[in-house]
Amino acid sequence: MNRVDPNFKEKLKPFGIGNWNECYHCGNCTATCPHTEEGFLFPRKSIRTIQMGLTDSIHKNVDPWLCYYCGDCSESCPRDANPGELMMALRRYLTTIYDWTGFSRILYTSPLALIIAFIMVAIAILGMGYVKNFDIHSVMEFGHRFEFIAILSVAAIILFPNILRMLWLNLIKGNDRAPAVSYISAFWDLILHMFTQKNTLKCTEKRLRWFEHFILVIGYLMLLFTTVFLNWFGTDNMCTIILGYTVGVITFVVTFLFIVRRLRHESEISKFSHPSDWLFVIWLFLMGLTAFLVRVSIDAGIIDNFLWLYLVHLIILAQWAVLIVPFGKWTHFLYRSFAIYIAKIKKDALVKQHEKESVTVAT
Repeated sequence: MNRVDPNFKEKLKPFGIGNWNECYHCGNCTATCPHTEEGFLFPRKSIRTIQMGLTDSIHKNVDPWLCYYCGDCSESCPRDANPGELMMALRRYLTTIYDWTGFSRILYTSPLALIIAFIMVAIAILGMGYVKNFDIHSVMEFGHRFEFIAILSVAAIILFPNILRMLWLNLIKGNDRAPAVSYISAFWDLILHMFTQKNTLKCTEKRLRWFEHFILVIGYLMLLFTTVFLNWFGTDNMCTIILGYTVGVITFVVTFLFIVRRLRHESEISKFSHPSDWLFVIWLFLMGLTAFLVRVSIDAGIIDNFLWLYLVHLIILAQWAVLIVPFGKWTHFLYRSFAIYIAKIKKDALVKQHEKESVTVAT
């Protein structure tokens, strides 16, 4: 049985749901969306589910993750209901449903809690600096170890259990029965889309946007690989140093362009910005910029006099690692990829159901 929550729409407001009640189901958004296909009616199905307060259906729904927010649906909406932004709000909400800690809900819905969390992380890093007597070499050694520990801890304790919860809600509780081979073959879709996000290319005239996101993802992953696994700040290897500079520049240049577009409201997708959108792009920009400046200070031989710069970078990195990555918009990178995996299985289950019905009718 699908539970009805009459207050569901109010619960979604902190996530940026917008003018959901303006929709009268003309179908323009579904007809416009290039991702619409049988079983996945963007975004009309999700809007109707919200209006009816069917929370269980939303929790078992991957449609919001399959939307790449090109803005075409919002531009074609005769009621200015902003269906594209509504899908984005649902993604924020679903992030809190998957999160077993409940912390992402607090950060999404309470600006004060978010500010306090960021301050506490900064205080913790400064406290570490005090314990290390603000010795640059000891602090940088700690920073490098922290990167390893943070990546492993966040992945094992938070992200992995959250992904399992997402799979359970959609595949086990969702009661979709696909052929066993589908669960294996669909992994190719997961890996392919995780790193390419190639479905963005289906969106009308958004190839430049796809390319920018692709470069940003590759740049970010390479920056992570260079600083954590190749120890960019501690190496004398020229190839590693040049690679680090390159990906650092790519990261903060592309994110700077994103920030400019959001400020100028140049397109439909930049008209509305939830605080989490700003937090993600600004912190990624700051992380790339400060990493670049720290390495410049090292190569210039003046890092001993610029401990404060490394501390600023470490604070930004720590806030990114323990707050934004496990609980903020960064998780969309993972959830969308697994949603495509789930969608592939659901499609196979739908085909199997149709075949079974055809056999039944024939007999």
